[in-house]
Amino acid sequence: MIKQRLRVPAEKVRLYCDLSQLSFKSTQDIPPLEGLMGQERARRALEFGLQVKNRGYNIFMSGPSGTGKTTFARAMAKEFAKSGATPPDWLYVYNFSDREKPQSMSLPAGRGAEYRDSMRNLIEEIKTEIPRVFSGEEFERLKGKVLEEFYSKTNDLYQELENFAGELQFSISKTANGLASVPLANGQPIGQEEYENLSEEEKEEIQGRNRRVQEKMNETMRRYRELERETKQSVSNLEQKVGLDTIGPLIGEVRARFADFPQVIAYLEEVEKDILENLDSFSDKEEPQNPMMMFRRFNRVSVMGRYIPNLLVDNSQVQGRPVIEENNPTFSKLFGTIDYEAEFGVLSTDFSKLKRGAIHAANGGYLLLQLSDLVKNPILWENLKRTLRNNEIVIESIFRNLNLGGAVTLEPEAIPLDLKVIVIGEPYIFDLLHQYDEEFRKLFKIKVDFDYEINRTPDNLMEYTRFVSATCHKENLLPFNQAAIARIIDYSSRLADDQRKMSTLLNRMRDLVVEASTWAAREGFESVGAEQVEKAISEKEYRSNRIELRLQESILEGTIMIETEGKVVGQVNGLAVYQLGDHTFGKPSRITARTYMGEKGVVNIERESRMSGQIHDKGVLTLSGYLGGQYAHDKPLTLSASLGFEQLYGGVEGDSASSAELFALLSSLSSRAIDQSIAVTGSVDQMGCIQPIGGVNYKIEGFFKICRDRGLTGEQGVIIPHQNVKQLMLDEEVVEAVRQNKFHIWAISHIDEGIEILTGVEAGRKRKNGGFKPGTIHHLVNSQLKTWGKKRGPADKPKADKGTARGNRRGPEREK
Repeated sequence: MIKQRLRVPAEKVRLYCDLSQLSFKSTQDIPPLEGLMGQERARRALEFGLQVKNRGYNIFMSGPSGTGKTTFARAMAKEFAKSGATPPDWLYVYNFSDREKPQSMSLPAGRGAEYRDSMRNLIEEIKTEIPRVFSGEEFERLKGKVLEEFYSKTNDLYQELENFAGELQFSISKTANGLASVPLANGQPIGQEEYENLSEEEKEEIQGRNRRVQEKMNETMRRYRELERETKQSVSNLEQKVGLDTIGPLIGEVRARFADFPQVIAYLEEVEKDILENLDSFSDKEEPQNPMMMFRRFNRVSVMGRYIPNLLVDNSQVQGRPVIEENNPTFSKLFGTIDYEAEFGVLSTDFSKLKRGAIHAANGGYLLLQLSDLVKNPILWENLKRTLRNNEIVIESIFRNLNLGGAVTLEPEAIPLDLKVIVIGEPYIFDLLHQYDEEFRKLFKIKVDFDYEINRTPDNLMEYTRFVSATCHKENLLPFNQAAIARIIDYSSRLADDQRKMSTLLNRMRDLVVEASTWAAREGFESVGAEQVEKAISEKEYRSNRIELRLQESILEGTIMIETEGKVVGQVNGLAVYQLGDHTFGKPSRITARTYMGEKGVVNIERESRMSGQIHDKGVLTLSGYLGGQYAHDKPLTLSASLGFEQLYGGVEGDSASSAELFALLSSLSSRAIDQSIAVTGSVDQMGCIQPIGGVNYKIEGFFKICRDRGLTGEQGVIIPHQNVKQLMLDEEVVEAVRQNKFHIWAISHIDEGIEILTGVEAGRKRKNGGFKPGTIHHLVNSQLKTWGKKRGPADKPKADKGTARGNRRGPEREK
């Protein structure tokens, strides 16, 4: 009997972990796993990518979420970083030529902080020494000597002027506006009234002498101003000399400590020159109390602050190459920023307001980024590519990056880039970027591809055990015994949907380990057993299966019409998989077929109502190919048929129901009823061969739960593709029902096997003459198509099409 021959035995519907393969009593006896479990391809790719030093060989970690990509990348990068050289410190210093273009400077790791502190101490010493020296007796003596000479020469000039004026009968008087000449008569000044009484000749003569005096006065004032300038220059030279004598040794100490760095030496020379030009800023003279002095104080602070370097990157505490993981990559956190502060209502900035980003901190090492964070903000992704393409790091305002204008900003000198970027993302994003982003292909040449499953080999079983041990150590959990590990391994195979594989979705497995330990501790156990693991699995399912239970209730109440007993023509139970958040489950769907005379072919109701996807539409179109190849060699295929998923109010996608749809069509055409206690899943090709599908375990369990709640009869079961047998990892309850022959699973390879199981009628093989054995399904279908073909004559074709559509329908007919 075909049902017996194709029935899958209980030992094949689930693979149990053999405890003899686990040579330990608990995870306490097993060393924790270090590194990654399995993933040899990913390991080799990442190792190679980390070793390549050339540009463009950045790394993309591709794989499903939860497979340990980030953890593995972090661990491998840190391992490689240990053997690398520690990158230099980076500083920004004031540009004395153009303050808006700060200069970058690099020093060996740890020397940057030393240089910054040296400059800070230097400025503090200068702030103390310059006021002390310039208020000292020696400076006052030297300055007094210069001024004394100035006063002496000034007196000589004045005396010379007075003598010259006296010879011309004039005296020199000092007024608020300067010097004035006064004519004399008999040694006494001539008054205004007396002057007016003089004759014109006498007045002319006085004015002539006055002009000579005025010329002498002008000459004297010119010589005075020249003397004043010389004196000021002398005082300035004195201040410069004293200032240089004061700051020279102090700067020399810093110069000596950094003698091996030409950039520092050159910068110190500029500092020395600028300090000498701004000695007044270091004076502690008392200033008048007026509002304008506030600007002077701000200027003094600004001048002193320009000499202290801005230590952007300090690698003094870094051993080897840095490994930076930025989990919140905003523009400023990733690329650095320029801060501003308000001064008198205006935003201002300088080189000291430059802030580093993650790229600066990681420069010389490795930077880990999540692509999902980058693509949320296109500016980040484009700027990252620009940085890698130009091989330099530029700090700029985000407003400038967006061409939005804004406050006056800086243009800091770019810092050379020496960085390996590791981007972590989903496979589909990698495919999209690789196809549509040309720069991505040039910049990320290393793909590290993570698999979502590994082979269930003895070595990998031990690695899984070590993974559980590592989780217990890290999370401070109870130890797991042999049976608990075996149950975890079985659950891992269930997640992989394959008896020969184990899931590498480590986050889910880690959650299971934590929750199982929690249940064990809650129940007072000192170690975790299989019961606690099973408890954790069932409780997690219970927390998420509310919608599934509501759907099952609707089926049991008859709101959603699903038959699990009896026979119906043109109706079959298909199976679908639903995924709602973190919960996946199977649910049966009633598929019906109506056939009648006509030439429309197979009509997919879901497609006509735009509720089906492309793959499902392809599966339905495949049915026409099968029907034509099977029955239309000797006649036209005179057929109109409609297929529908009853009570389907959402979309449908996939071709796993194509075999069920074909079974419904064959049942309708042959008028042979289908056993409703059997559900079907499987794809079919145009030759009638059954093809494998996904989610087989969820589908079987979905139908089983309905049958169980209605009562198992021993006749119920599911037809699956024979290729899916190796993927069976069914729930223990289903396995027990199969073992007791209360529920069955049949594995078929061709449509003929399935229709025979469903109807109990032989399918029938095609004979050499193109016919089939009488009484078989194919013979009945072929006969029906021949009958319809004969009834459609050329003359009455339009009329017959309309009439026979009403009179020759084949639809669901319940078998009594």
